[in-house]
This record gives sequence, C-alpha cells and structure tokens, in this order.
Amino acid sequence: MCECNKEKYYITTAIAYTSRKPHIGNSYEIVLTDAIARFKRMQGYDVFFLTGTDEHGQKIENYAKEEGVSPKEYVDRVAGEIRGICDLLNTTYDKFIRTTDDYHEKAVQKIFKKLYDQGDIYKGSYEGLYCVPCESFWTESQLVDGKCPDCGREVKKASEEAYFLRLSKYQKQLENYIEQNPDFIYPESRKKEMLNNFIRPGLQDLCVSRTSFKWGIPVTFDDKHVIYVWIDALSNYITALGYDTEENSDMYRKYWPADVHIIGKDIVRFHTIYWPIMLMALGEPLPKKVYGHPWLLIGNDKMSKSKGNVIYADDLAKRFGVDAVRYYLLSEIPHAADGSLTYETVIERYNSDLANTIGNLVNRTVAMQKKYFDGVVQSGDVTEEIDADLKKTALESVGRVASSMDKFCIADAVEEVVNLAKRSNKYIDETAPWALAKDESKKARLGTVLYNLLESIRFIAVQLQPYMPDTAKEILRQINCQESSYESLKAFGALKEGTVVNDPTPLFNRIDAEKMLKEIEEEIAANVEKEEKKEEPEGVMINIDDFAKVELRVAEVKDCEPIKRAKKLLKLTLDDGSGKQRTVASGIAKWYKPEDLIGKKVVVVANLKPAVLCGVESQGMILAADCSEDDVKVVFVDGMPNGAKIR
Repeated sequence: MCECNKEKYYITTAIAYTSRKPHIGNSYEIVLTDAIARFKRMQGYDVFFLTGTDEHGQKIENYAKEEGVSPKEYVDRVAGEIRGICDLLNTTYDKFIRTTDDYHEKAVQKIFKKLYDQGDIYKGSYEGLYCVPCESFWTESQLVDGKCPDCGREVKKASEEAYFLRLSKYQKQLENYIEQNPDFIYPESRKKEMLNNFIRPGLQDLCVSRTSFKWGIPVTFDDKHVIYVWIDALSNYITALGYDTEENSDMYRKYWPADVHIIGKDIVRFHTIYWPIMLMALGEPLPKKVYGHPWLLIGNDKMSKSKGNVIYADDLAKRFGVDAVRYYLLSEIPHAADGSLTYETVIERYNSDLANTIGNLVNRTVAMQKKYFDGVVQSGDVTEEIDADLKKTALESVGRVASSMDKFCIADAVEEVVNLAKRSNKYIDETAPWALAKDESKKARLGTVLYNLLESIRFIAVQLQPYMPDTAKEILRQINCQESSYESLKAFGALKEGTVVNDPTPLFNRIDAEKMLKEIEEEIAANVEKEEKKEEPEGVMINIDDFAKVELRVAEVKDCEPIKRAKKLLKLTLDDGSGKQRTVASGIAKWYKPEDLIGKKVVVVANLKPAVLCGVESQGMILAADCSEDDVKVVFVDGMPNGAKIR
C-alpha cells in the first residue's frame, strides 16, 4: 500500500523522568506501547511512535548538585541510560524527544506566551504544602495522613510567586467532552475516578511556573520564573511533531491528534485534566484516547527505588533474554489490574510457555520434517476430519488477537497465540506422526500432518512479531518461510510445498529453577553485604551536625527468624518504644541463631531509609562490630529502656 494512502496511527508513551535509571516497572510501558505500534504497522497503519525523557525540575537540580555536576550533564547521562534500555528491549520508537531539546524549549515558551496573552495564564502567588519528589502543591484537605497523596512522603510549607493556568474556566467544557466521548479515558474505572474525584468537585487553577529553582525553561517575559512541568512535559506530544503557535508543520497536521497516549494509572489526572485543558485553550484537537495502564509490582509491592525493591530490565535480559522479558511483561499484567513480578514466576512462565509449549512445538515439528522427509515440505491435501479443528483454531486466533489488541488487552492477545501453540501440540498427540511414519502407505498423510503443523507454526510466528520479534524471526527462519505478512493469515495454506526447512535449533532451553534461584539469592545477599559494609573512608572527619542526623535508639528483639532463600539474613522484629514494631533485616545469620537474639536489647539506626531485602522491608539497621576478619558481634545494651536515645 502506498504510504500516502495508509491510515495514520500516532501513539505515545509518557516521557520518563530523568531522575534515575528506569526500573523494569518503567520499562513495561515502552514494551507495551511497542507491541501496539508493531501490531498496527503489521495491520498496515502508518504508525508514528513517540517516547522520550522529561528533564527539568527541582528534583533533578538537587540530584545534580549532590553529584557535583551541572543539571545538563546529569540529565544527559540518565537520558542516555533510558534510551539505552529502550533500545535493549528492541522497541521501535520513531522519535525520542528530550525536553532539553532546543526546538521543544522554544515551542514551550511560545505556548506559554500565547496562553498568557489570551488570559488563560495569569500571575499570582501560591501558599501551600509542597512535595519535592512529586513537584506538586497540595492543600491540607488533599493530604493523606498528613502526607503527599501521590507518594506518601512528607510535605513542607511553601510560598512563592507563580503563574497559574485557568483550569476552572474550562471545567464544564472538559466535563462535557468526557461525557460526549466515552472512550476518551480508558478503561472506564479511570474515567469515573477523574470525573467523580477531581472534575465535578471543582478544579482549582494550576500553578505553571516556579521561582524557587532555575533548572527549567525560562518564561520569556519574566526571567524570575521557569515554566513548570505541566506545560513543559505535556507539550512534548505536539512539539515532537513540529507544533508551533504560528505555523504547524506538515508532520503535526498529519499525525495530530494522537490516537492514544499510553501512560501509567498514577498520571491519568495530568493527561485527562491538565493536558486537555491546555489543548482547549490553544484551540487544538484533543487526543482520541488516554489509556491508563496498571502497574508492575514486585511481589505485592509497587516498585520503588526508595523501597530498595528495584529490578532492572538489563539484569533480567542477561538472565532470560530480551524476548523472554518482553513476553513476561506483556503476558503477566492484566488489562485493568496490577501485575506481579517474582523470579519464581518468570522462571515458571519461561519453562511452561516458552520452552515447553512454543519451543518444544517448533523443535519437534521441524525435527520430524527433517527426519521423515529430509526437510522438504509436502502437500497438505490428504486431509482428515481431525485437521479441521486445528485450522479453525489458527484462523480464529487472528480475529481474537486483533479484538484483544483493539481493547489494549495485550495479555489476552498473547494468550491467544500461546493457545494456538497448545492446540498444535495436542494435534501432534492426536495424529501421532511417529506412528504414521512406520506405515509406508500413510506417508502422504504424514506429510499433510506435518504441513498442518508447520502452517500453524507460521501463524504463531507471524502473530508473535509484535511481542517477541526476534523469536518470530527465528521461527520463520527455521521453517524457511518468507511469507510473514498479516494479510497471509486470511487463509490457512500459505506455506509453499517443496520448501526445505532448516535444521531445528532450540528456541528456549529449560531453566533449572532451583539452580537459578540459588544464584539470584547469592547475588542479592552479596549486594546486601556490600551495602552494609559501606563506610566512610578512613580519616574523613564529620562535625556534630552530621552525627546529630543519625538517630540511635534502644530496641528489644521481640521475634527473630531466618529469611527464605537468604542464608546470611535474619529478620528481626523490634520494639523501639514507639508503640509500633519495626522490622530489620540484618546479615548476621552466620554468627547468631534466632534464639540467641530474642529478648536481647540492641541499638537500631532508627531514621535509616527503608529498603527491601529479599522481600522484607528493612526499617533500620542494628549496630554490630567487626571483631576480626570473620567474627561479628552485635552490640547488646541489656538493662536500658526500649526507645532510649543513644547520644
């Protein structure tokens, strides 16, 4: 099809914040979006796929200062890591935008000026409670237990001069738009949340500039102010296409409005309230759909650097391969519920779905074709009634996959492909090719059975292309099939008679779960030990203010137990006099048994940032002394009251 006649499809991810290297939960979004983009291209759409990085703000300014580098040097490094992860995961983005790109900054300044000139932005002052990590102001009533409702961290009082966007002016217009366009916010639960919790109770005007830091895009007519994240980051979806307040580029006119923004459920509010109102004020069309996807959890916890339970995509890829990581991410997370990642489930899905079901099907089918026919594909014309169901399953899988993809039910789409592989394996059991091979009179029937299997495998390979592109390519190579177009799935039988298959090569070797889990356990324990042994270099002096930051308290060990698959760690339950018990994971299992510690009084670092170690959230650290090269003794303070502060 001529490119100019193709229907366009513009799809975006949220741009990643350049605070730290992205964890596997962040990477889920880029893989999800890539699968949709690949599928749409396969269907014949003219796809434009945008991703990128959000690089301004106070948090980044602070991180750069801590590292002793300029903010630009800091974001250059992290943006490089983020793009590297996108490339590692074999994603096919068409453009990677950075909000420090010169063209973006100029366009954002023009947008801000236009909104100001027409009265949609005005100057005022803000007094409120500010969360630095989220870079958000909150009112007292919006806090949850006195903390930020988004991240649960402490907030502080802040007051500064600021420019504001008149959200209230567009409230009714936005509400009407959402009600008249029921698919705009997806899924339905997110739409109800936005309408009932945020829009209908009344929108407050939005702070869109800051004076308390400098790392941002300057307001052209007031250099004390930098443009705040909402206008800066959200505008990327149009600035990447060449949007200009005076003249729109051909690319912008071609692709905007976006067909879908793929974003995490935690930022739906920004994309369905702030962003649409900005577009309304600019007089531009709104995106057709905003899909707020669920999260990927580690066990039952949201992945968070502050919790210490972060897993990175490159680490998983080294163990399992890129396509296996893509498969797990796309198959494990339901359409509207959070998914979970544990090493146990990754290994289980790898062995069952990839090695046993898909890998085994391809390997034994190609091997039988080589064994019984020297690899030459026979005709498929000696049919029996039993063949019909396999063909029907293959053909119907195409519609089922497409229907699931249209609804962004990616896990369901992937499951349909795996189900076809399961049905094909069942067909092998039903037809018993090895038995047919023993009877020369059934040689033609054997050829048809293997033809049906190879053609079913072709259906699997073509439909795996959006999810596991390298695996799909390798399957097609092994069956030596050039016909990999989506159009070829309209009929069963595109594999050509006389084709010579290539030698079978295992796609996925089974993993020894016990062995790998032990390796992972040892690696985690080694990292824990490394962190625990981190000390200030000898000779470094601290002042009294530095020491005063460390809160040391007496705590009684109320319970103690080993931590599963962590031979060096013990889980201690402590009473530190606060009225609440705290849990500490300590690498002392080599020197102490649980019964040696229960009832003892220890010294705990009470204000240490929590970290998750082998699934246990450790809320502090107990003091111990290195008495010799291989002897550690815990500091006991029996006789002191629980909660007593060590000075």
